[in-house]
Amino acid sequence: MAFAAHIEQSSPTDRGRAYLRPIRRWGAMSAVAALFAILALIFSPAAASADPPLVLPNQITDTSGVLNSGQKNDIQTAIDQLSEDHQIDLWVAFVPDFNEMGGQAWAEQTATKSTLRNNAVLLAVATTERAYYLDVPPGLKNITQSDIDSITGDALEPALADGDWAGAAIATAGALGDANSKSGGMSASTLLIAGGAVIVGTGGVVLYSRKRKSDHNKASLEAAKHIAPDDIAGLNALPLPTLDDRAKAILVETDNAISASQEELELARSEFGDAAVAPFAQAFDKARSTLAGAFGIRQKLDDAIPESPEQRRQMLIDIISSCGRADQELEARVEEFDAMRDLLINAPARLDALTQSVVALSVRLPESEAVLTTLKSQFPAPTLAPVVGNVTMAGERLTLAEQSIEAGRDAVALPAGKQGGAVTAIRTAEAALDQARKLLDGVDHAADDIRNAIATLPAAMEDVQQGITAADSYLAQGGEQLASAKAAAQAALAHAQASKDSDPLGAFNQVVAADAQLDALLAAAQEQKQQLERAQQRLAQDMLAAQAQITAAGDFLNTRRGAIGAEARTRYAEAQRHLQAAQQLQASDPSTALQHAQAATTLATHALRAAQNDVSAWEASQRPRGGGGGNNAAGAILGGILINSVLRGGGGGPRSYGGPSSSGRGGGFGGGGGGGRGSRGGGGGGRF
Repeated sequence: MAFAAHIEQSSPTDRGRAYLRPIRRWGAMSAVAALFAILALIFSPAAASADPPLVLPNQITDTSGVLNSGQKNDIQTAIDQLSEDHQIDLWVAFVPDFNEMGGQAWAEQTATKSTLRNNAVLLAVATTERAYYLDVPPGLKNITQSDIDSITGDALEPALADGDWAGAAIATAGALGDANSKSGGMSASTLLIAGGAVIVGTGGVVLYSRKRKSDHNKASLEAAKHIAPDDIAGLNALPLPTLDDRAKAILVETDNAISASQEELELARSEFGDAAVAPFAQAFDKARSTLAGAFGIRQKLDDAIPESPEQRRQMLIDIISSCGRADQELEARVEEFDAMRDLLINAPARLDALTQSVVALSVRLPESEAVLTTLKSQFPAPTLAPVVGNVTMAGERLTLAEQSIEAGRDAVALPAGKQGGAVTAIRTAEAALDQARKLLDGVDHAADDIRNAIATLPAAMEDVQQGITAADSYLAQGGEQLASAKAAAQAALAHAQASKDSDPLGAFNQVVAADAQLDALLAAAQEQKQQLERAQQRLAQDMLAAQAQITAAGDFLNTRRGAIGAEARTRYAEAQRHLQAAQQLQASDPSTALQHAQAATTLATHALRAAQNDVSAWEASQRPRGGGGGNNAAGAILGGILINSVLRGGGGGPRSYGGPSSSGRGGGFGGGGGGGRGSRGGGGGGRF
């Protein structure tokens, strides 16, 4: 009776482990009697009330009744802080037991029933069964399985072992935040919580001191100042309070900048006139409008209508990015604005320098005219078409420059505040002189350019033809862009063949431009094809390695199913899935297939390691310490044979479809019982 009472009060896993003791004592019993005794122990109902997976009504559920109202408030504070700082929703459930399902299956089914989002973590604790499971979704990519192991081992289990239920939940919240921020492991505060340094009771919970929180907020705000306003990902990583403080600060900074810019703009308008300041006025108006939109968002945040944390976060980011755009509008014109102001100060000297440039270029006019006359005698008219009017146009630009310089001198002679016209006159003269210089240079260089085009055009045409031919082999990789570049090169080549005698310079320029574009796209396509070939070479050996590792893991798992847990089975199933994907994609997409093959090898390795750990733990708890390998029944149970045989009817007959089964169930068609949400990510659990 004592032994039976012990089994009745233990967990299903404990009951599964306990049956070996009576087997050893009942050596005289028949195999059939022993087997039915085993099954009676394994499937006997637990004494504690069962809690099947449920729909969680809120983030703190306590059907065990282990929390008082103050402790619930303390846990909720930690949950809210985690959500605010890291956008992670922690759900906590304290129940007497896991309904003989195991922590993982219970937690996953509860999460599914409760439709928890992909940022929601579920901490499930069976207080009577003294087991737990921490279910972490795949959406929390910053939190790895290693982090989960650290959270459960360093923060969660110590508090649970001491019966500190509230402290366990609070420590989990803090450790999740530390893991998500990847600040180098769990902080001292989290470890203190796990070690019992947090006071839980009617007096409340001390998580962080006010000074520590204040220092943390200041550091976060200082770091936020270095995040660019258009860095949405960086802003999203900030805690909500820091984001709010930064939005307020940048509003003030931008408003001050707009006000100062308005004063400078009005002064410049009175000095230079509306035409001169038009570009700056346009930038200012756009910046002011953007700032007004940011103030409108701030007003919505401050009104009586509440927003969700996600809505508030997005609105704060909009404020910061809007202020950033307004600042950029003004900054883009700062140098130009300053140059305009400096130009007026140095106007007399600048006008003198422009006059000297007019004189120098005027001297070149007859020289360039003579060069052009010589060119007309050497080359046909179509060849000279690009430069034949350059000398005449250069003379026109010089006349405009002289007129602008004269207007500038008149403006400088006016009283202060009315000299703004000098800036426009100087800039007009500068532009006219620059164009006149380029026109004359074109005539002077024409002879050399034409002769160079005549000499090199055949080689350029041959080169582009080679590119056109090569492109045919890479159209699959280059796609529409390469096909378009090939067509453009063909058109340029046809034009060059038709006009190489009449317009060699124009033909040369078109061929060179088309060839450059084709070469760039062709190089990218060639690199892509080479990568594909390298991937194909590696794929064959990596798929062999993956198959070998999966086979090794499968051989181990399939002969020790009775002791293998969910982690090893999951990794093994995923390895098989990735290998299958690699096999399906090896012909059409070798690069992606290679990734699947490598993933299959890694997962199979992890599956084998986890399975070996499971078997080692099972053997340590089940086999006798005096040596030997245990009796035949133990080996059969380890291999998943014995229980499966009974379920099939004891004599190898067909097993009925479906129905409940233990973790040691062998092969046979039907469900494994329990199920679970395959879409969830990692997790960790155990007993305390």
